[in-house]
Amino acid sequence: MTARILDGKSIAKGLRATLCEEVRQRLALGLRAPGLAVILIGNDPASLVYVKAKRRDCEEVGFHSAAYHFEEAITQAELEKLLDELNADPQIHGILVQTPLPAHINSDAIIERIDPLKDVDGFHPYNIGRLAVRRPALRSCTPLGVMQLLDHTGVAIRGLDATVIGASNHLGRPMGLELLLAGCTVTTAHKFSRNTRAVVQRADIVVSAVGKPGLVSGEWIKPGAIVIDVGITRAANGKLHGDVQFEAASERASWITPVPGGVGPMTVISLLQNTLTAARWADAR
Repeated sequence: MTARILDGKSIAKGLRATLCEEVRQRLALGLRAPGLAVILIGNDPASLVYVKAKRRDCEEVGFHSAAYHFEEAITQAELEKLLDELNADPQIHGILVQTPLPAHINSDAIIERIDPLKDVDGFHPYNIGRLAVRRPALRSCTPLGVMQLLDHTGVAIRGLDATVIGASNHLGRPMGLELLLAGCTVTTAHKFSRNTRAVVQRADIVVSAVGKPGLVSGEWIKPGAIVIDVGITRAANGKLHGDVQFEAASERASWITPVPGGVGPMTVISLLQNTLTAARWADAR
């Protein structure tokens, strides 16, 4: 068996075209363009590149974008004051604070300071809670992107066994909730799990979101399983690696995501979709 590639870059391109058309329709009706504010603190090279890409994507689909770049010395109070202003700004429908944040900034407090209706990252406890009770609002971007990748396979996933590796608040936990919402039987493996191999071997869907290169051996993959590699790590030589041993896993899986070019583009498109959703909600208020 040779796995088919889930090309997130190609899928996201098609979804981006749909977003462009939806924005054109909004403007034709005299409605505001969706507005996204991105806040970056410090000069982390990867974050700088990521924020630049987000702004470019916003402009491509016709969104209004606002960028705020601060030195690491910004205080908690100053950052919270800006968030309060953006929460009240009718031109801004989505607010994203790029992580990682400096050690002196309370990240949890910052996430909770964002209006849940503008939390387009889907990190606010309100939005995670809505997903948990099967009433999703703004959904965590990477898990939402993964669900759209799974939809692209055409496989009916209701009733399938899914294993999520990783239990972080931003990835693993909401990923498990998304799969549960879709009707899967979900197992979460994490750093305290005693036999990750066993729960991967029986899974029809494997989603790894750890950031540890080569964590998932190809021989663990059940023949015909769908493999989604969320983990991404940059080696000293600059090459990007996923959690899954790609070549070996490709010989057993039915579908597999590459790294890069798999989940990453879908995370960004989900961010834009969430911003459009938030703009629609603002229209109704």
